[in-house]
Amino acid sequence: MTSKQNILEQYPDALRWAFGDSPQLADELLQLVIAGEKTATCSSYVAYRQEKAPLVGDYSVILDGRGEARCVIRTRSLLLIRYCDVSAELAAKEGEGDKSLACWRRGHQAFFTREGTFAPDMWLVFEEFERVAILEGE
Repeated sequence: MTSKQNILEQYPDALRWAFGDSPQLADELLQLVIAGEKTATCSSYVAYRQEKAPLVGDYSVILDGRGEARCVIRTRSLLLIRYCDVSAELAAKEGEGDKSLACWRRGHQAFFTREGTFAPDMWLVFEEFERVAILEGE
């Protein structure tokens, strides 16, 4: 069995980050990735430009709410899209709630409002990814 450390050594340049804006949300969204339910995420264009964000082909080590490495993903595509133009198909790829567009809009409007960027016509960077490794223990 390959250890967590051995797997992490395969991705020395990977970005390390957690989903969401709280430890609880980070853990909830991480579990969806591990379960294979979440294959996409999005960020405001403003946040994407301000943070070191993944490009197509990049690997990211996803952290849990305690900051521990839990899985590795690889960015497959990036799409610049307005919040109001996100489709039900795209929303479902985020794997959250009942996977409906209405649920996605409620959750993301709340998130982007907390971030201070929400507007119905705001630009988003929508990222599709594949999970490449789950990290268990040391």
